[in-house]
Amino acid sequence: MSDAMHEKPFFLGVDGGGTGCRARIEDGFGTILGQGLSGPATTRLGVDAAWASVASAFASAIAEAGFTERETTRIHAGIGLAGIGRKGALETLRAIPHPFASIAFTSDGVAACLGAHSGEDGAIVIAGTGSIGLGFAGGRDLRVGGYGFPISDEGSGADLGLKAVQFALRAFDGRHEQSALLSEVMQRFQNDPVEVVAWMDRATATDYAVLAPMVMRHADQGDVVGRRLVQGAAEQIDSIVRALIEKGAPRVTLLGGLSTPLEPWLAPDIRRRLKPADGDAVSGAIILARKSR
Repeated sequence: MSDAMHEKPFFLGVDGGGTGCRARIEDGFGTILGQGLSGPATTRLGVDAAWASVASAFASAIAEAGFTERETTRIHAGIGLAGIGRKGALETLRAIPHPFASIAFTSDGVAACLGAHSGEDGAIVIAGTGSIGLGFAGGRDLRVGGYGFPISDEGSGADLGLKAVQFALRAFDGRHEQSALLSEVMQRFQNDPVEVVAWMDRATATDYAVLAPMVMRHADQGDVVGRRLVQGAAEQIDSIVRALIEKGAPRVTLLGGLSTPLEPWLAPDIRRRLKPADGDAVSGAIILARKSR
């Protein structure tokens, strides 16, 4: 048996999301040895493009750690990747050659949940461009919502933006009361519904979510329509949290770009049930790597 078989392992965690990719290498004691960053890593861009981003991030982490091939072969890797549920994605990823001792894949959401609760039972609700509830309880996987915009992702930035556009058009027609928020939405389209329709034809969930901070700002300033929309979004997040608790989640963490501005709008009983995250999605990917070695 070679000396390398007796050498201590290293652990790589990668969080590949729709906006960027982060990688971190730790030793067995949790000491950070190297980190790396790269661009978007989602299978929506294609598995090859997603893997290229992941590889760029972990190559930077390996370089920062100063690892040679000898150390790299002692790495156990955990990769959390956005869109891994797409048909054929996981099989394609598992077939790609890699330099590590082992590699395990999961979704970026599951990695975030593992990190939030240190690998123990618990759930997360992500309120960002989209929304979803994910968790683990008693060996069962939990899921609520997150079926994609516009048919799902209630309480998300995209959903909030969509409703703002809908109400702005109704107010323009005289079918709904006008407000500062709805006026500002229409000003973005030169007060022309034809411009809204042209934008809609090419708009993505991200484009709708860009409007969410505007809605939050007007709501915080007392805009009646803005408050109604944000309260509606908060009620949707409340319902996701309650569903996860009913399914057995012992604790829930709220994550995502909308989580901080939306939390004050949540129901008091829901806010009391929330706990801060122990760690991030990279931490969760490292937990996966440790479990899978």
